[in-house]
Amino acid sequence: MRDDYQSIYNLLHRIYQIHRRKHPKNRDTQQMCCMWSTDDPPDIIEGTPPFDDIEDAFGISIDDDTALELYDMDLDEAAMKILEMKTVQCKQ
Repeated sequence: MRDDYQSIYNLLHRIYQIHRRKHPKNRDTQQMCCMWSTDDPPDIIEGTPPFDDIEDAFGISIDDDTALELYDMDLDEAAMKILEMKTVQCKQ
């Protein structure tokens, strides 16, 4: 289970770095919200490129409520949430 978490965290961090660099005014706080402009955040975050990349990378679907939850998390919390989502989807 720890290996699963670590591999999810590592891939999520790579996605985070790609999108965070597009917003140089954002500090590297390990907060998921830094993948979008914090000066002018989007009105709707579901279906934006960072979440598209996360869905593709982990084979999950992120609805609007989950997108809002993830947006407010740090990378560690988000990796745990993604692990939970993958576990639930595998059981279905």
